[in-house]
Amino acid sequence: MISQLIFGILFVAAVVLFYKNASKIYRNIRLGKALDRSDRPGERLKTMLLVAFGQQKMFKRPIPALLHLFVYVGFCIINIEMLEIVIDGLFGTHRVLSVLGGFYNFLIYAFEILAFLVLAGCVVFMIRRNVLKVKRLNQSELNNWPKTDANLILTAEILLMAAFLFMNAADYKLQTLGAEHYHVAGAFPISSFLVPILPDSVSSLILIERFCWWFHIIGVLAFLNYLPISKHLHIILAFPNTYFSNLKPKGEFENMPAVTAEVQVMLDPSLPPPTGEPSRFGVKDVQDLTWKNLLDAYTCTECGRCTSACPANMTGKLLSPRKIMMDTRDRVEEVGKNIDANGSFTDDGKGLLDTYVTREEIWACTSCNACVEQCPVNINPLEIIIGLRQYAVMEESQAPSSINNMFSNLENNGAPWKYSQADRANWTNQ
Repeated sequence: MISQLIFGILFVAAVVLFYKNASKIYRNIRLGKALDRSDRPGERLKTMLLVAFGQQKMFKRPIPALLHLFVYVGFCIINIEMLEIVIDGLFGTHRVLSVLGGFYNFLIYAFEILAFLVLAGCVVFMIRRNVLKVKRLNQSELNNWPKTDANLILTAEILLMAAFLFMNAADYKLQTLGAEHYHVAGAFPISSFLVPILPDSVSSLILIERFCWWFHIIGVLAFLNYLPISKHLHIILAFPNTYFSNLKPKGEFENMPAVTAEVQVMLDPSLPPPTGEPSRFGVKDVQDLTWKNLLDAYTCTECGRCTSACPANMTGKLLSPRKIMMDTRDRVEEVGKNIDANGSFTDDGKGLLDTYVTREEIWACTSCNACVEQCPVNINPLEIIIGLRQYAVMEESQAPSSINNMFSNLENNGAPWKYSQADRANWTNQ
């Protein structure tokens, strides 16, 4: 009864803590401006099934995609076993679902194969990051915590899968020894290879089995509460993020409603002038972004596919689309903590532009949409970059000289070039 009580307290505390932290993230995402993404539900569902469930865009790079698929499918399916662990933990039973008979044996067999694939995939990912040092996984924005975060998650998954397999191996040996409470149940294609290295003492085997059982369940509950402060939150958010994807063609920009309203009044004086508080043009801080932009930031996997495809980054410029998303997430987290401390947001003299993202970064972007195309979970860094540019130009009148020259030519010549309209066709006389 004591172990059941301890398990119940840990389980409830973990769920409550996760709910509390998840609620803060939901609150932070809602700081963004309203955006309607309720149209075309059938197409949205298809996008989510293909991109999030089916890992469609991951397979542009087949080898890491296959390894990721092993980890993704394996970790998700193995945690179905959590149902049995929770029941056993609360009611003091052991392998309660073994009443399913042959189907239960099939499940445990499959879980073991998947656990081995997860373990192998995580080991290869560790090697790619820390030994082979794949470039996109070792760039400057990943220094310190982001790199540690990735290694912590991989280490945790390796330990959890190892504990699962050793738990099964000890259980299997106890079954063969006819130990009390360990009735014959399950099939163990992987953990059976671990049996020879385990002791023959029943008491030692029970200690190993119970330790691995507790380590596995506590590890999963700890992992659950680590997600809100980790890039691995994409395990959950990838699904809503892909569902609410922008379904319009890439490169199609929307006019700002405030500007549209002003222009309509200029063209048709009979229309009433815009009312209410004048809105800010562009993006200075995270509150000027839409909720979808903030959801993008929290969903970012930090995989670097966007940055590795960015032509500006390839040529040595400061821009990294991955860093834009990481900076956005860091800033919205900072704003959320400000709200927690003060009850409502109190101006801290900071902003997304300049404090986190530099002018050099936003003007290095070629707006080619390569980052948007490459992202495996349909994140759009370009929307944030364009918003920051709009603020710099429309609110501050600050733009590089080349951009200002283009504006002057548009105003004077009706085109980006310095030639007058009368001279524009002169090339035909050559």
